[in-house]
Amino acid sequence: MKTKYFAQNLKYLRKRRKVSQDELAQTLGVKRTSISGYENGSSEPPLLTLLKISDHFKIGTDRLLREDLTIWQELRLQEEEKSFGLDLEGKKIRILATTVRDDNEENIELVPEKAKAGYSTGFADPEYIKVLSSFRMPFLSKHKKYRSFQVSGDSMPPVAEGSWVTGEYLQNWKFIKDGEPYIIVTKDDGVVFKVVYNKIETRGTLLLCSTNTFYEPYEVKISDVLEVWKFANYISSELPEPNLPKDTLTNTVYELQREISEIKSKMKND
Repeated sequence: MKTKYFAQNLKYLRKRRKVSQDELAQTLGVKRTSISGYENGSSEPPLLTLLKISDHFKIGTDRLLREDLTIWQELRLQEEEKSFGLDLEGKKIRILATTVRDDNEENIELVPEKAKAGYSTGFADPEYIKVLSSFRMPFLSKHKKYRSFQVSGDSMPPVAEGSWVTGEYLQNWKFIKDGEPYIIVTKDDGVVFKVVYNKIETRGTLLLCSTNTFYEPYEVKISDVLEVWKFANYISSELPEPNLPKDTLTNTVYELQREISEIKSKMKND
């Protein structure tokens, strides 16, 4: 287990906590000479001791072994400590309450605007989920879990206020792709629909952006995130504004109609 940074990282983290080698040794249940050896690089800890060190300092073993923590800013270290132990890769089972129909296929539950306020506390409660209305979309995969949330506000055009955004449940948050839309459920902000940038590795956060440039981007700590749903589609009663200017669009339609008329006329003459 020869590593480049472990010795200096251990010494740095110990001094950052302002504890002596004796104190750390007592906490970990090892000899002081062992801590001294780890720090000067003359010996390496067994796996069990390495895990104890990781748990004690709330720094992942991969960070301890492969990254130079001495150049990290204090804020980044604090964020790493706060997010330590979070199941970012979905290795632990996240509680997801859901409903099924008689044929044992899962429903797509609807979370209307009036229910969104309570969703961040009731999302894992089967009784809360059971009272939500539900429907199905036959063109979506039967092997994935979906849920629809009603959009509020004007921050995500062309998705208008009142539209229903359907998301696919994302178990592994490290699969969040930069620049793509997601439904994020947080402890404080509830349900939000945003374009997301994944900053989990570097800052322990998600950067949430709106397609309406009036709204400033903001970050949420990954420790505050409850659920992530990857955008699948949306349903709206409003027709999105065309990308082309209205005059250009009108001329384009007229031109297409003219060409179709000419083709039909030619086919008749032939």
